Amino acid sequence: MVPALLATFLFATSSVAARRSIHHLGPANASLVRILLAASVLGIYSHIWGSGLRGPALPWFVVSGLIGFGICDTALFLALPLLGAQLASLMVQCLAAPIAALMEWAWLGTRIDGDKLCGGALILMGVAFALLPRRGTNPHPPLTTKAILLGVVAAAGQGIGAVLSRHGQLLARDVGQPIDGLSVAYQRILAGVAFTLAWWVWQRSRDATRRSGPAPALPWGRAWPWVVVNGLSGPCLGVACYQWAFQNHPTGVVMSITALTPLVVIPLAWGIEGVKPTVRGVAGGILAVFGVIWMALHR
Repeated sequence: MVPALLATFLFATSSVAARRSIHHLGPANASLVRILLAASVLGIYSHIWGSGLRGPALPWFVVSGLIGFGICDTALFLALPLLGAQLASLMVQCLAAPIAALMEWAWLGTRIDGDKLCGGALILMGVAFALLPRRGTNPHPPLTTKAILLGVVAAAGQGIGAVLSRHGQLLARDVGQPIDGLSVAYQRILAGVAFTLAWWVWQRSRDATRRSGPAPALPWGRAWPWVVVNGLSGPCLGVACYQWAFQNHPTGVVMSITALTPLVVIPLAWGIEGVKPTVRGVAGGILAVFGVIWMALHR
């Protein structure tokens, strides 16, 4: 399970770097530059050493990328300023696992037994406990219905995209044409680039309509390090490790391990952003992760 553990650390790093790049550039700019950087790196590798745009599962990976990179990442970038790196990562990583399990049951007929339902209940309880309104000093704005809905949409996009991607991996393997993780990540990210670019154009047009003067200069010098870390650790190397793990393990098991991401985010956000973890956030995260581990042990 080394690939899944690597993906967990990379996703946590990406989550913190994403929030810093959003702080400097705004959600639309940060998301576009990040995904263009990742697509360029993945494309260079895939067309020289990988599978390029070949393979029987390409349509499945494109749809998976549209949902996972496009819808999920857009919702996540909009949610990050409202929830913070810790809570956004907690919602997405922990809710995505039960959503994926429900999709597998509805689509592939995978039976959900009592142990998995118990684990899912623990996950939801942990997320709800961590998201309860906090008293005292809060470095983030109060939680709103919009913030929670964006987190749920991002989680659903990740869960559904993972199931579609896993299906594509199995299809390619069954016909004797397995695809490496970096090439899968490249095929998935292309649809995400189109979605993110369309969102960026719409956002830019809306901002220009509201603005009377020229657009303010963006602090690219301070933003570039965070954009590079975000682009390489998340949609590039993180997703590649994620897809690598899917080649040998079921979706639920891989997502159970990557659900540890919120706990890895806590010390990173504390060290980089100075956001001290709350007792409620840590307790809720532990309970949610315990629920995911319970599902993995009783699969």
